[in-house]
Amino acid sequence: MSTLKERDREVIWHPYTPMKIRPESIGIVSGDGVYLQDEDGKRYIDAIASWWVNLHGHAHPHIAQRVSTQLQTLEHCIFAGFSHEPAVQLAERLLPILPGPMAKIFYSDNGSTAVEVAIKMALQYWGNKGLKKKKVVAIEGAYHGDTFGAMSVSGRSIFTAPFDEKLFDVTFIPFPEEGKEQESLNVLESLLQDNDVAAFIAEPLVQGTAGMRMYDPAILEQYFGLCKKYDALVIADEVMTGFGRTGPLFACDTIETGPDMVCLSKGLTGGTMAMGITATTQQVYDAFYDDDMLKTLYHGHSYTANPVSCAAALASLDLTLDEACSANRERIEAQHKIFAAGIKNNSKVRDTRIMGTILALELDTGAPTSYTNAQRDLIYNFFIDRNILLRPLGNIIYLMPPYCITNDELKYIYSSITDLINSL
Repeated sequence: MSTLKERDREVIWHPYTPMKIRPESIGIVSGDGVYLQDEDGKRYIDAIASWWVNLHGHAHPHIAQRVSTQLQTLEHCIFAGFSHEPAVQLAERLLPILPGPMAKIFYSDNGSTAVEVAIKMALQYWGNKGLKKKKVVAIEGAYHGDTFGAMSVSGRSIFTAPFDEKLFDVTFIPFPEEGKEQESLNVLESLLQDNDVAAFIAEPLVQGTAGMRMYDPAILEQYFGLCKKYDALVIADEVMTGFGRTGPLFACDTIETGPDMVCLSKGLTGGTMAMGITATTQQVYDAFYDDDMLKTLYHGHSYTANPVSCAAALASLDLTLDEACSANRERIEAQHKIFAAGIKNNSKVRDTRIMGTILALELDTGAPTSYTNAQRDLIYNFFIDRNILLRPLGNIIYLMPPYCITNDELKYIYSSITDLINSL
């Protein structure tokens, strides 16, 4: 009988995978807490929360029960002209805790589409008001998704290269790396002074795919403040950072000035179901609330506000807002800091970065920092051989574990990272 791995190879095309170079995938049959188990019985610590989505552990009973109950009541219904309890309840619970004066929730089905919706809202907002503001500004190195609008506001890279000529023009400001923060702020203000910027979009505090690059909340505050000063909309892409990843519930909670739109996905359902959300202010919503049908936001998805996804999100929110979750996030951050302090002077570690439950290490592999760093596969396989799922960004390794991970499990990962560093 063929294995899952063998059957997969015959019929599946995997994401972000050069299929000729990496043709085999590990066949996973079950999950439990921080572990994934393959068809051979081998268990892996999911140290990156399965692409940053799994907040509370695999097959969490509270989420599973809520999903099961919902499936027996209502699995789906059209969301144009209809509504349902899980969607309304989720919006009612989210709006009071989101950063900024959020007033309305627009549902979609993943992070890219949440960003896509925000961009369309921002551009049409100014058009509905009769103003010609069409420029969009983003930060160099950004990653906001893989649909065309989301790619347009992302940094040009190997991800976008085949499509660059088809992407709409976006102006990028320098990443606010240490010592160059003011340069980034100056470029943004210069652009805003032309009074043609529709929106500024940012991954608040952490650029994930760019290598877990981090910057200070004071810079984020100044970015948002400048946009308010010059009347440009602010889109906060909290797809990765939302629901506690950077410490507080949302990265934007670290500043006073709120965004005009917040994009959510990934941890929204605790890694259980696909879902995206674009939250926005009453001011933005009001620009579309009109007798003129041409001012309608004509955007939607077949599975918009899927009741089962909403139920999963409500259950995950129960767990996220529990004091035990906050304590776990603080504990993980404290463990990260202890480990990072012990290796920061190692000559093979170029940099260590920590924010909340995120730990990133930039390794010196003898080559420039790059997503295509030749040591990437060696690093990945090193951890897989030790039953740890870590998916390096080139020569940058990072931890973003489920919040249920124990100190002993963290110490095993740290020990394995040390072994890798010593082997380089």
